Amino acid sequence: MRSPLKAWLHALEATAPIERGQAPILPLLIDTLAERFDAAPALLARDVSLSYRALAQAVSRYARWGLAHGLKAGDVVCLLMENCPDYMAIWLGLSRIGVTVSLLNTNLTGELLAHAIRVVAPRCVLVGAALSAALEAARARLPSTLGCWAHGAGDADLPRLDLEAARMPADRLSDSEAPAPSLEDRALFIYTSGTTGLPKAANVSHFRLMQWTHWFAGLMDTAPSDRMYNCLPMYHSIGGVVASGAPLVGGGAVVLRERFSAREFWQDIVQERCTLFQYIGELCRYLLASPPQAQETRHALRLCCGNGLRAEVWEEFQRRFRIPQILEYYAATEGSFSLYNCEGRAGAIGRIPAFLAHRVPVALVRFDTEAGAPVRDEAGRCLRCAPDEVGEAIGALSRPGGQDGGRFEGYADPEASKQKILRDVFAEGDAWYRTGDLMRQDEQGFFYFVDRVGDTFRWKGENVSTGEVTAVITACPGVSDAVVYGVSVPGTEGRAGMAAVVVAAQFELAALRHHLQALPAYARPLFIRIVPSIELTGTFRLKKSELALQGYDPARVSDPVYFDDRALEAYVRVDGALYERLRAGSLRL
Repeated sequence: MRSPLKAWLHALEATAPIERGQAPILPLLIDTLAERFDAAPALLARDVSLSYRALAQAVSRYARWGLAHGLKAGDVVCLLMENCPDYMAIWLGLSRIGVTVSLLNTNLTGELLAHAIRVVAPRCVLVGAALSAALEAARARLPSTLGCWAHGAGDADLPRLDLEAARMPADRLSDSEAPAPSLEDRALFIYTSGTTGLPKAANVSHFRLMQWTHWFAGLMDTAPSDRMYNCLPMYHSIGGVVASGAPLVGGGAVVLRERFSAREFWQDIVQERCTLFQYIGELCRYLLASPPQAQETRHALRLCCGNGLRAEVWEEFQRRFRIPQILEYYAATEGSFSLYNCEGRAGAIGRIPAFLAHRVPVALVRFDTEAGAPVRDEAGRCLRCAPDEVGEAIGALSRPGGQDGGRFEGYADPEASKQKILRDVFAEGDAWYRTGDLMRQDEQGFFYFVDRVGDTFRWKGENVSTGEVTAVITACPGVSDAVVYGVSVPGTEGRAGMAAVVVAAQFELAALRHHLQALPAYARPLFIRIVPSIELTGTFRLKKSELALQGYDPARVSDPVYFDDRALEAYVRVDGALYERLRAGSLRL
């Protein structure tokens, strides 16, 4: 195991040419890697695999498919597909010709899917055959001129992207066919819930893609002998860029799975000879809660990398499964900074070494939960937190004297971008990026995640926007008002969704549950509380904090509270016995 200092230095060395603007974009790098690694495995799935050479050829074919259909630099194309090797080949190919590829969350349906598509104004949508029905159901809400292509055989009456691309030449694309974009050009839209409202499409430049892949390759010291196990969704920056790209730029292979399965996880890890895997905290908790398997300690893993691994899970997870090293980090798709825990400090999300403090200025500022904003003094300046004091994490973008900080590339919506920037923080004219995350920092400089601020909480590894969920609930017949918030459930990561609902006489619980199927599973409230009215503060803000503190304990809540029992597919009244089962962690959530 390398020392933390060597990991940091390796990451800095790997990204130095990118910082100087002297690196190629990732699609061009894939061509270079293909010349070096040729038939070596690159992306491996159960039914199809691509070598480095085959990946580069697929990238060229998809690029030429785009050119043949009149796509050009500045156009947007939406991609709605499950994990597979061609997923990455498609966005690499289209971004090579200057197209921005918008990676759609595969859990979205109906109006939520239509919104995610409309907000980026695409020329066309590319859909995997397995998801074509979801797209078809949303098409009535989309412009009639929007082109759609299917990847793979299915029931949809759509032209076949995969068959058309297969007929294109596979040799390296020349600049005369399409000039390559610059590092500063946008490559992707990746969606993030943010702190309020519907999903926002974050701008992701070619620079950011190269920075992410090479930084993590440096920290993990990826090499041709490595095989990364990736069962996280490729529409996220973690599963789609970090876990896929970092091994590739080091010459390694990526083993792709469509989704996580606790039953198959260790068998896959052993059979595929994986040396790395990417996690989110929930994944680790599920594995720890699973019955012992013979394969769980017979692996060749040397490191796992991810975020959200809580202290109470960390040590037992590492001990039981004999994981040599855990690389925990904190990052956001649109964020201006990241934190890395190279020391293996259980529960910490990372720190910034002293020699990088000037380059990555990060601060914690006191936060007023009632006002939903950082606290300011009489002079209008924010107040820094003391050690171990909880506050909102912010990252410097610009400071007096012309000092720059991190990069914030914003969203497709300029107004949403403005809301993430905090100004005149410590001095007149400075600008800082708001994470929307509450953290604390100990005396040694390690940061610890505490909670989300505003209208978003994290559950099942996903950010859940309460505004989005509330909008769906209040559209249900019989619901006159609602407020959504997150509550703690023992033995789980993050916060489960709970909704306080004001209902009319014709309201039916079963109808609400059916109505909420329009939301992704992780966003559906686990608890429903029927209330006579929803109280407001003196400044007309919802009293979410009080509702969240009361939770679903029948001893503290006189209103009827229902639990979404997904095994029974029905809401069940929470009584003392059910509450104790929830506290004991004996129910599947």
